Amino acid sequence: MNHRKYERVPSLLRCWCEGENVTVYARIGNLSEGGIFVRTSTPLEEGARARLRFGSEGFETSARVVWSRLEGQGGPAGMGLEFDDDGQVRDVIRRMIEEARVSSAN
Repeated sequence: MNHRKYERVPSLLRCWCEGENVTVYARIGNLSEGGIFVRTSTPLEEGARARLRFGSEGFETSARVVWSRLEGQGGPAGMGLEFDDDGQVRDVIRRMIEEARVSSAN
């Protein structure tokens, strides 16, 4: 059973993720209005704060790591981040999700 608050859509985007003296450029696994899954072999620790930059317009937002997974821990390595609650963030993310749906349908 899926208890997610927002629908997740696969993404082919990449993002810059800065946090705790580490910056990674990684592929986004999926995206929702509430958060993002970033595929990386060097995830930040749960609870860490991060600054994200992605999308064609270089959209920036802050987020918190809600879980992280290393290679071999039951799924692709990476981290799940929850966006800081901001209505503007959700509006931009909704547009990106719609663009992802349109491009995956073509």
